[in-house]
Amino acid sequence: MTHVTSPLAGRAIGLAAVPDPVFSAAMVGPGTAIDPVREPQEAVAPLDGVVLSLHHHAFVVVDDKGHGVLTHLGIDTVQLGGKGFELLVRKGDTVLRGQAVVRWNPAAVEAVGKSPVSPVVAVEATADALSGVRVDGEVKSGDGLFLWT
Repeated sequence: MTHVTSPLAGRAIGLAAVPDPVFSAAMVGPGTAIDPVREPQEAVAPLDGVVLSLHHHAFVVVDDKGHGVLTHLGIDTVQLGGKGFELLVRKGDTVLRGQAVVRWNPAAVEAVGKSPVSPVVAVEATADALSGVRVDGEVKSGDGLFLWT
């Protein structure tokens, strides 16, 4: 079982509330989303594993069971071309849960007209593989979001 924790501080809102149809319909995979606090913060690894994919606005960490978790920092933030995001690790690095991966400022993302809402998705999972999915309430970085069996 893989315990996935919040990569951000904010409020859990669930995928259905994400202002992007690909995420809200869980086409990328099941999971939840965080509406982050509007202050500079570090997005951290939601599980122990290897950084499989790394972009300024998104990253995937895969654990030793092959479970990959995508953290997507904001919606349409790829259009920012990395501006306002600082990578703190490299693709292929081994990271520990809670380790800083990307530094960013959700308020700055919002100021340029993008949503800072951040999906946290179990890649290539089925909805019934997840349990205890947080869809509401305040979360701190490192708080539990869901279990993946």
